Amino acid sequence: MTIRARLTLWYAGVLFASVVVCGALLYQELVIEPRENARRHERGDNDTPLHDLVDSILYSAIPAAVLGLGGGWLLVRRALAPVAALTKAAERVNENNLGVPLPRSGNGDEFDRLTGVFNGMTARLADSFRRIREFTLHASHELKTPLTIMRGQIEVALAEESMTEKQREHLRDELEEIDRLAGIVDGLTLLTKADAGLVTLKQEPLRLDELLRDIFADGQALAAPFGISILLDPCDKATVRGDNNRLRQLFLNLVDNAVKYNEPGGSVNLALRSMRKCSEVKITNTGPGLPPEALPRVFDPFFRGDDAHSRSVDGTGLGLAIARWIVAAHGGVITMASKPGETSVTTVFPLADDA
Repeated sequence: MTIRARLTLWYAGVLFASVVVCGALLYQELVIEPRENARRHERGDNDTPLHDLVDSILYSAIPAAVLGLGGGWLLVRRALAPVAALTKAAERVNENNLGVPLPRSGNGDEFDRLTGVFNGMTARLADSFRRIREFTLHASHELKTPLTIMRGQIEVALAEESMTEKQREHLRDELEEIDRLAGIVDGLTLLTKADAGLVTLKQEPLRLDELLRDIFADGQALAAPFGISILLDPCDKATVRGDNNRLRQLFLNLVDNAVKYNEPGGSVNLALRSMRKCSEVKITNTGPGLPPEALPRVFDPFFRGDDAHSRSVDGTGLGLAIARWIVAAHGGVITMASKPGETSVTTVFPLADDA
């Protein structure tokens, strides 16, 4: 049955109920009340016309209006209930559950057909995402072989004694670009496999404070050539469940970014605070900062907040996207805040239950 027919039947039911109620009230007013008025007239109790008007409004008009408004409200609420249900279901749709169809009522009305159309659209989107992931994986796999061959040929050329220093410098530059391209290919492969659920992470208890102290030592080596100081304060004891290698990759990536996007002679501060149910790792640098409109997109692949500044910084543009995936895979949340002279990245992880 269509929504139009259903609304017509419901509205006819409301009108019928209103007619019945109004008929009963009018019968009371036109039949029962005159008889009682006649009896009161015989006793000498006469009602004024104003009193009759008030009685008509109180006993006929107001109940009929209440019934009409209440019936209309129930009618609209019931008619729009499928819309509310469809809206709530659609709000839960994301790139990870496109293949899950929305529930259909099965009554064949407009909303049921709309849900079917929406399910068909999400199924096509899921197929498109799958094709994109497959293409990225295949392309990444095919690119690795020629990159490996090019790297090997350049390394062989560098070993030749007949090469001039200028030629060697040119080949070293090409080798750096090949390494950068290989890093992009590896990052795309990792993100694509992660989106497809093909990456398995260990879930082992590990001391986050010990890991951060190791990252602090490695960060000092990264920052020394730029004259940047690394600080670690505070560093509370915290135990989480996760993959040690991936978490190490996460924090090294964030520290490396904090060093690269910093001012000469600046500083990077690492802090670990343990709270009741979670641990918070905050990495802050003294860089120039990002514009506010760039913050919502900093974790998107290949996004650069300041192209003029980013061109002078080596990177693949995938570091923060990989960082977001690692944090999300460990049940955590990552955020970034920035203002001139200070940029901070905060990661929050749930503490291990047996900590």
